[in-house]
Amino acid sequence: MSVLTKRPVLRWLVPATAAAAVIGGGAAVATVAGAADPTLPERSAAQLLVDLQTARLDGLSGTVVTRADLGLPPIVSLAGMLGGDNLASLIDGQHTLRVWYAGPDKARVSLQGGNEQTDLIKNGTDAWVWSSRAKTANHLKLDVDGDHGAPPAGVPTSPQEAADLALKAIEPSTQVTVGRSTQIAGRDAYELNLIPRDHASLVGQVSIAIDATEHVPLRFRLYPASSDKPAFEVAFTMVSFDRPDDAQFAFNPPAGTKVTEAGDKLTGDQARKDAEARKQELAKELAERPAGSGPKLIGEGWTTVVMAKTDPKQQGADAPQISGLLGQLPKVSGDWGSGRLFTSRIVTGLLTDDGRVFVGAVSPEKLYELAATNR
Repeated sequence: MSVLTKRPVLRWLVPATAAAAVIGGGAAVATVAGAADPTLPERSAAQLLVDLQTARLDGLSGTVVTRADLGLPPIVSLAGMLGGDNLASLIDGQHTLRVWYAGPDKARVSLQGGNEQTDLIKNGTDAWVWSSRAKTANHLKLDVDGDHGAPPAGVPTSPQEAADLALKAIEPSTQVTVGRSTQIAGRDAYELNLIPRDHASLVGQVSIAIDATEHVPLRFRLYPASSDKPAFEVAFTMVSFDRPDDAQFAFNPPAGTKVTEAGDKLTGDQARKDAEARKQELAKELAERPAGSGPKLIGEGWTTVVMAKTDPKQQGADAPQISGLLGQLPKVSGDWGSGRLFTSRIVTGLLTDDGRVFVGAVSPEKLYELAATNR
C-alpha cells in the first residue's frame, strides 16, 4: 500500500505526477544540500522503504523549490500550457511554493512567483482555490470526514508526492539501492535510489532523500538515462515539523475578488453516490466505443507505452488551432506510416497521420517499432 493511501490528506497537499510517463528537465537546486555528508546509522533499502510506509506526519511547514527544463518544443508554450498562476506551469523553469499541513482537515499550498500567487487551501469543510492574478476564488463546501474537493492531480509540489508515485514503480523491473547520506534544508537524510533494469527507458534513476528522523521525503530527483544531472527536482529548502498555527488556513477573499461557489456541501453518502454515477457513466461510454478504440498499455515497467486512437478529421474540424500547433512538430515517416514526433529528455510522443498516438519514456525508434505492429 502506498504512503499516500495511508495518509490521504497528502494527496491534497501535494498534487500528483505519473511514473509511467515521467516529466523532467533542469538542474539541481544548488542551495538545498549541505557541504558535508552526515554520518548516519546504516540502514538497508528495505528498512528505508518501511520507514516511508510507516511514517506519521502531525504537522509540517516549509518552502519547496521545483526546477524543470524538459527540453520541450516551443509548441508547449504556444499552446498556453504554462500559465503563470497555474500549477501546470511547474513543468517548466524554477518555482517556489510554501506548504503547510496541520492534520487531515487543514492543508495549504501556495505557488508564488513575482507579484503573483495561487493558493490551494483546505480548512475543515471549506476548500479554496485563489488566484491573485485573475482575482478569482473558487469555493467548495466539504464533508469534514471525507476527502472530497481535492485540487486536481498535476505536477508534484512536494517530495512526498513525487516519492510516493515513484515507489509505485518498484517491482522486478527496478533495482533499489541506498546512496550517500546527505543534508537537505539543514536536516540529515538517507538517499534511496530506484534504477530501471530496462536500459531502453529514458529514465536513468530516481533518487529520494528521506529525513533520518521523521522518515518523510525531503528531496526527489529524476535523472534521464543520458545525463548525470537531475531532469526534475522538487526539494525543501526550509522545513519545520511543528504544527502550523490555525491562522495559516483561514482564508478571506481580498477586496475585488470574484468568488465562485462550487455547489452544496458534499456529504460522504452524496460523494459515494456521485462517484458511483460517474463510474456507471464511464462504463457505459466504454461499452459504446468500438472494439480496440480505448487506450492500450504496451509493455511493462519503466518502458510501458500508452497507445490511443483518435479521429484526425474530427480533431481538425473541432480544434483547428490545435491542428496548427501540432503541425509545428517535426514530420517523421517510416514503414509504420507518417506523423509528427514530440520529444523531451524523458518522454517521447508519436502522433500518426491516421490518428494513432503513442507516448512513453522510450526512444523514438521504440515508438516507430510499436507503430509498425499496432494498428
